Amino acid sequence: MLVVLLVILGAIILFVTEWLPIDVTAIAIMVTLIVLEPWTQITPTEGISGFSSPATITVLAMLILSAGISQTGVVQIIGRKISSYAGDSLNKQLLATIGVAGPTSGFINNTPVVAILVPVISDVAHKGKTSPSKLLIPLSFASMLGGTLTLIGTSTNILASDTAARLSGEYPSLHAFDFFEFTILGVIVLITGSIYLLTIGHRLLPERVPVEEDYVEEYEITDYLAEVVVRDHSPLVGQTVETAIEEAETDADILQLIRDGERFTEPLARKQIDAGDTLLLRASRDTLERLAVADDLAIAGSVETDEELEPEQTTDQSIVEVVIPSRSFLVGETLTSSSFRERYNGNVLALRSRGEVIRDRMEDIKIRAGDTLLIQAESDSIDRLAQNNDFILAHEADDPDYRTDKIPHAIAIMVGVVGFVAMPWEFLGNGLASLTGVEQFTMLAGAQQNILVTALAGVVGMVVTGVLKPNELYDSVDWDVIFLLAGVIPLGIALEQTGAARLLGNLVSASADFLPVILVLWLFYISTGLITSVISNNASVVLMIPVAAASAAQIGTNPFAFVLAVTFAASTAFLTPIGYQTNLFVYGPGGYTFADFFKVGAPLQLLLSIVTTLGIVFFWGI
Repeated sequence: MLVVLLVILGAIILFVTEWLPIDVTAIAIMVTLIVLEPWTQITPTEGISGFSSPATITVLAMLILSAGISQTGVVQIIGRKISSYAGDSLNKQLLATIGVAGPTSGFINNTPVVAILVPVISDVAHKGKTSPSKLLIPLSFASMLGGTLTLIGTSTNILASDTAARLSGEYPSLHAFDFFEFTILGVIVLITGSIYLLTIGHRLLPERVPVEEDYVEEYEITDYLAEVVVRDHSPLVGQTVETAIEEAETDADILQLIRDGERFTEPLARKQIDAGDTLLLRASRDTLERLAVADDLAIAGSVETDEELEPEQTTDQSIVEVVIPSRSFLVGETLTSSSFRERYNGNVLALRSRGEVIRDRMEDIKIRAGDTLLIQAESDSIDRLAQNNDFILAHEADDPDYRTDKIPHAIAIMVGVVGFVAMPWEFLGNGLASLTGVEQFTMLAGAQQNILVTALAGVVGMVVTGVLKPNELYDSVDWDVIFLLAGVIPLGIALEQTGAARLLGNLVSASADFLPVILVLWLFYISTGLITSVISNNASVVLMIPVAAASAAQIGTNPFAFVLAVTFAASTAFLTPIGYQTNLFVYGPGGYTFADFFKVGAPLQLLLSIVTTLGIVFFWGI
C-alpha cells in the first residue's frame, strides 16, 4: 500500500514538472507497478491491461471518428456560417464561439473540436476587429462545458465510465454510464458556464494580442530583424548561406537575400553570397553588432512591419503562427535537433512559450506542448504544415482542402454511432418478446448498446465511405492520450487491490463527522479540480474515483453521486493552461499568461462546483 502511494506521489511530481512527456510518465508508472508486483499486486497481465481496456479502445475510435468529421470541414463551415453574422460585435462573436464549440463538443471529442476551431475563431476575431485573446479562452472553456453533455464528449467521461464499471462488483450502485446518463446536468452546466463567459468571463480577459494583426508588433521583433549589406572584403563573399550560418556560430538566421532589388527566400541554403548583397537577419542587437565587425557588414536598417517581411516581389512568402500540440514530433526537441528549417524551408522568427515571447537564442530551447512558433515560409511549405497533425495553424489556410462531398456520409455515421448507443434496446426487446428470434435480437441489442462496438463500426464506416483514407487512421489518433490511458489505468487497479483507495477513503470520510454529506461531496469536486489543474484530467479521474467510491461507502451514502462529482470536476479544468489539452491549444495564439486562466477560470470553477453539487444531489440523491 505504501509503495503504491509513493508511486502516486512520484507520478504527480512528474506530471507537474513535465520532466518527461506525460505519455512517457504513464508508461514509467506502468513499468514500475509491474516491477514492484510483490507490493503493488499488479501482475504483468494487469499492468498492460490498459492497452486492451474498453476505455482506451473507445477513446481511440472516437478520436478517429472526430478526425473524419474534421476532414469533411463540416465543423469549420458551421463555425464560419454561424460566426458570419457576428460582425464587429464582441457579444455576438462570443455567442457564436460558445454556440458552436459547446454543443459540438458533446458529440465530437472536445479536444479535436478546439484544434479545428482555433483558426476559425482567430480569423473571426481579426475580421471583427477584436483581440483573439477575448475569444480563445471562451472557446476552450465552452468545449469543456460541452464535453459534459454526453458519454463521448471527452475521454475523461469514457475513462470514468469504465472505472465505475470495474468498481461495480464492490459498490453495486456503480455502473457504466449510459450515453445520456448525465446530459440533463451537462445542459445546466453548459448554460451556467455560457452565461458566465458572456457576462463576466470575457471582461476579465486582457487584450494580449493586438486587435490589428501585425506579427512584428505583436511579437516585438523589430529589434531582432535588420538588414545588413555585405561589403567587398567581407569573408562571407563566395560562401553559401548555409556555410555562413554554420561558421558564424551565433543564434542568427538569414531570412532573405536581396540582390539588385530581387528578394530571394527559402530555400536559401545553397545560395551564394556576393559583395553588395543585402541580407535580412534575425539576431539580437549584440549579435548583430558582433557579426557586423567580424564579417565586415554594414547595418542598413531594421524591419518595422509585416509588409516589409512579405514584399510584393515575394508574394508566395507568408508569416503564420502554428501551435504545437502534445502529439507533435517537436515536443521535447529543439529547432536544431528537429531540423525544422530543413524539413519545411521555413524561418522561425519568434517562439511563444508559457506566455513568454522568445526571439533570441531559440535554436537550443526545448519546445513544449502549447508553444507557438511564428514562421516565415513559402505557401507550399505552409500548406504542408496545415496538413500535418504535428501543427495547428492559428489562422485558416486560404484554400483548405476539405472533403465536403463526404459530409452526408460522416454525419450519417456519427448519427448511427450515437443512435445505436442511445436507443433503448432493452425496452424494445421486451416489447418484441412475443416475436420469434428474440434471443438473437437481444444479443444484437447488447452489442449495439456497447459504445466500443459502435465506435469501431463507425471507424470502419468512415474508411468504407471514403471519409477517411486507411493511411490516415494512425495520424488521426493522439497517441500520447492513448499511452496515458494505458499507463494510468493499472495505477487505479493498484489503488483498489492494495487497499490504498480504501485507506484514503477512510481518511476523507472522517470529515463527515463534522461536515454535512453535501459538503463532503463538494470537497471532492474542489479537490479533483485542483488536482486536475496540475496533472492530466484522465490521471486525476483514475486516482480520485476509487477514493470517492470508498469514501461514499464509508459514509453510507451514494457512491454514484461521488463518482459523478469527480467526473464533472475532471472534465472542467479551468484553473491552469496545463490542466486540459484544449487550454494548451489556445495558450499561444491568445498570447495568454498563466494567470489569465486562473483569473477567468477560478470564479467559473467555484460557480460550477456549487451548481454541479446541487444538481447531483437533486437528480441522483446522496
